[in-house]
Formats: sequence, C-alpha cells, structure tokens
Amino acid sequence: MCDYSLEMYASRPAREGEIYQTTRFTSGSLGLASPGDCGTAVCVQYDTRLELDNLPPAVRVALGVGAREMVTFVRLDSGAYRDGVRFSNGREISLQQLGSGVRATIPQLIESAEPFRRTFTPEKDPVS
Repeated sequence: MCDYSLEMYASRPAREGEIYQTTRFTSGSLGLASPGDCGTAVCVQYDTRLELDNLPPAVRVALGVGAREMVTFVRLDSGAYRDGVRFSNGREISLQQLGSGVRATIPQLIESAEPFRRTFTPEKDPVS
C-alpha cells in the first residue's frame, strides 16, 4: 500500500491510467508519486498490475527483464521495506531497489470486493 517509511507524508490512493514515478522522498525512502506532486505518496493496493517503464540498465541485467515490464505490486515478507514488485519471471524486488525515475502506470485498478451481506432467513420451528 504505502510503506511504513512514507507514513509521515501526505498520501492518496492510486488512480487508473495515471502516470507515476519512483521518487526519493526527503526521508530517503523511495515511493510512488505523481510527477507534478512529488511530496504526496501514491498508495497502490497489493496485487495491482503496474506497467513499469524506464527500468535502469543495472536492474534489467540483474533481473533478466526489459526496459518496460508488466509487474504485480506485492508486499514483501522480509527486509526493512515491504512494498515491492513481482516480475513475470517470478523475481521480486523492493521499490527501493528500482531507483528514482522509473515510470509506473496502472492500466486497470483491482475492483474492491463487494461488502459481505448476510440475509437473515428465519428458520421454521422444527417442533411445529
């Protein structure tokens, strides 16, 4: 969503079709932000698909990926930073490892599940 290290900043949810970029905030943490508003962290729901563009050459070589890749936003199980991405080849890295200036677009947001609604149906009295 928004890594703990970004909680001190203003934040807002991601929007479908917007363009973001990995940005180094004044705390030193990397997160997603709109190019025109680098002081507001953009929070992405886990399991959201992102298109990354302008991946640094060192990242491409280390992970065996291209300059533009479709990834899934994930919560990592270990490390100081938990927001990360999973590439189609299964490799996962923290957003911190992407570096600044990687463009990210959300082609389609995940639809929220409809709230659970329980319908009360009175049972017939089995004694009658």
